[in-house]
Amino acid sequence: MKKSIVAGLVFLNGIAMVAQSKDEQMLKDIYKAGLTNAKCYSWLEHLSNKIGARLSGSENAEKAVQYTKVQLETLGLDKVYLQEVMVPKWVRGEKESAYILDNKTKITVPIAALGGSIATPKNGLTAEVIEVQGIEDLKILGDKIKGKIVFYNRPMDPVNIETFKSYGGCVDQRYAGAKEAAKFGAVGTIVRSMNLRLDDFPHTGAQSYGDLSPAEYIPTAAISTNGAELLSQKLKVNPSLKFYFKQSCVQMPEALSYNVVGEIKGSEHPENIMVVGGHLDSWDLADGSHDDGAGVVQSMEVLRIFKQIGYQPKNTIRVVLFMNEENGGRGGKKYEELAQINKENHIFALESDSGGFSPRGFSIEADDANFERILSWKNVFEPYLIHSFVKGHAGADIGPLSSFKMVKAGLKPDSQRYFDYHHALNDKFDAINKRELELGAATMASLMYLIDQNGIIK
Repeated sequence: MKKSIVAGLVFLNGIAMVAQSKDEQMLKDIYKAGLTNAKCYSWLEHLSNKIGARLSGSENAEKAVQYTKVQLETLGLDKVYLQEVMVPKWVRGEKESAYILDNKTKITVPIAALGGSIATPKNGLTAEVIEVQGIEDLKILGDKIKGKIVFYNRPMDPVNIETFKSYGGCVDQRYAGAKEAAKFGAVGTIVRSMNLRLDDFPHTGAQSYGDLSPAEYIPTAAISTNGAELLSQKLKVNPSLKFYFKQSCVQMPEALSYNVVGEIKGSEHPENIMVVGGHLDSWDLADGSHDDGAGVVQSMEVLRIFKQIGYQPKNTIRVVLFMNEENGGRGGKKYEELAQINKENHIFALESDSGGFSPRGFSIEADDANFERILSWKNVFEPYLIHSFVKGHAGADIGPLSSFKMVKAGLKPDSQRYFDYHHALNDKFDAINKRELELGAATMASLMYLIDQNGIIK
């Protein structure tokens, strides 16, 4: 009896070793294809340098839709198609201007209107400034805010090694700062840029007026971190100084746009869908190479790698290039709406929206059983320096997906430099490292392969 048990264990261990050996070889093939014959870098060069900024509803966003559709069609996928989605259209207008008015001395500082903001009066807005560290300070100050420009100056916390945690710790003042300050009679808001370093690049981003009536809207803009430091110093010496800023942004009627979708049909379970994607839109200050051009081309590269190495997935693998993540999330919501209408069963979704830096691992939304299964693959990832497998947020665009049982994951690149570029004028193609970009795509393809081979635990 004991001999049979031992023999059975040896047999099972043998099967496990064969499976691991197969997976190790497949990952070698994936990384080789991703590092020797990749197209993601040239795709990104075109998106960034030939098309440029791709804010939802813009001409460039439409050019990006058509370009990526054509590129996916060249890969020999089973299907490539567009999904219609109505998106908000906000136009920045002419370049913003701002200065600190200190005892008749004008000191120019860099600003950028926040997405969705209204314009200032035609000749600009001038008012005294009141500095706060966050929204919670407004109630304390109360009537002192009326008629003034609220200056939100809480910086990103440099202590966190995970910089997205620092971003989450202060982004509320950008998103809801104008709405909350307007309730106390503020005439405008200036927000310190979400950036860990000191520089002269203001970082834009989405803001919301919430349930305010249009008559209550006030203009809001980001100020560079150097500008914020200077304004704060000047206020300590002269609390009565004034700030001037001018912006001419406008909210236009909604526009028709598209998600771009391509897929390889599954050989065994075509009804089960695995998604890999990023968002095709970007903010309008720069090319959006890290946010999220990198995620778009990495997701496309996953399917290109599979086609190159001749891998036929068991489940249907679908790349989705979502539109309008930056200022509305309409693409992700529309994709989920259509998935429900078509009664599609998604078992896995992987998103890349954290920049094109060196991959370190994945942030995973899964129950304990599926999370432990993914953790069991750490050893096959170790040769590629992929080591961080944590439970956490997977991504905004795949967030709405709600199939009965599924696993979601987000690629986790090294985040230390990400917020140097995020939503700023310097998020350009020259900030991208070709090898790091390709490593990220190969890492994504590897996880897609392992999920496809092993399925999920239901």
